[in-house]
Amino acid sequence: MPNVSVDQLTAFAIAAYEAAGAPAEHARIVAAHQVGANVVGHDSHGVVLLPTYVDRIDRGHIVPAARPEVVTESPATLAVNGRWGFGPVISEWTMARLIAKARETRLAAATIREQSHVGRLADYPLMATRAGFIAMMMADSGQSPKAVAPFGGREARLGTNPICIAFPSTQAGPVFIDMATSAVAAGKLNVARAQGKPIPLGWLLDKDGKPTTNPSAQLEGGVMLPLGGPEGHKGYGLSFAVETLAAVLPGLGFGVDPKGRHNDGTFMLVIDPAAFSPTDFTAEVDAFVRYLKATPPADGFAEVLYPGEIEHRTAERRRRDGIPIEDTTWRRLGEIAARFKIRI
Repeated sequence: MPNVSVDQLTAFAIAAYEAAGAPAEHARIVAAHQVGANVVGHDSHGVVLLPTYVDRIDRGHIVPAARPEVVTESPATLAVNGRWGFGPVISEWTMARLIAKARETRLAAATIREQSHVGRLADYPLMATRAGFIAMMMADSGQSPKAVAPFGGREARLGTNPICIAFPSTQAGPVFIDMATSAVAAGKLNVARAQGKPIPLGWLLDKDGKPTTNPSAQLEGGVMLPLGGPEGHKGYGLSFAVETLAAVLPGLGFGVDPKGRHNDGTFMLVIDPAAFSPTDFTAEVDAFVRYLKATPPADGFAEVLYPGEIEHRTAERRRRDGIPIEDTTWRRLGEIAARFKIRI
């Protein structure tokens, strides 16, 4: 398993996307998001996806030079059609526009339809927290193939439907939650398969509807489960809400179109805390973090961490020591390098 520096991996990803037909600026944005996911330890959303994105470009499922189109707009709202462009490009553009709106209206919301996979969800709300705002983002895959069964079911009817909420703070690392409403993100199954490791019970049912530790079970007719294990009705309800806001609201519908392509519908919300808080909201978030971290640790734990702290610590380590790339992904990246005659 090679260890690759952030700069080396970023340069390779940019070169690969440019060779695949992406404009230089779009290649830089997508590479930054993917390598950034590796940096914070979310390898499931990192360069493991690069060959998939290149394949989607080849098949016309990603239009690498596409720019967003505004469908409707008001002072506080925005509906965007991504025209099948790169998700990181379209979503970054939309979040930047929402931040500008929130400076004027104090609260702004947007939907996006017809864009490719957005990658790590937290990247976009964290843009807003750096400007002092609270932000939320939800994503759903529209009518592309589904992976998650509703609670009590054994057939896929839902996406993994992630949600992120981020808060401004002065902590060393950003304060946020970023999670799938399924028991696991789909990309983490890809990583488990690539590493040849079993998965915990409660993530998947096999083709016979039985719990399994086989990460390949989903590819063999199995199904992912909603977040919560025996309390999975909670994850199911949250997934329903995400899909309603991120897919039904922007007009992507629900269910599966067998001819459909991956389509990350999203819902974004940016809030100026000064519109509601009588105090310094960022200072209050920091005080809340300190209060929680002062909790005596339970047996088996060294300390209480704030949401997002693990990612911050992982980023510090990987920026210093390099990013580990499992052998299967490294081999696939090598195939991309050979195809485009670029160095890795």
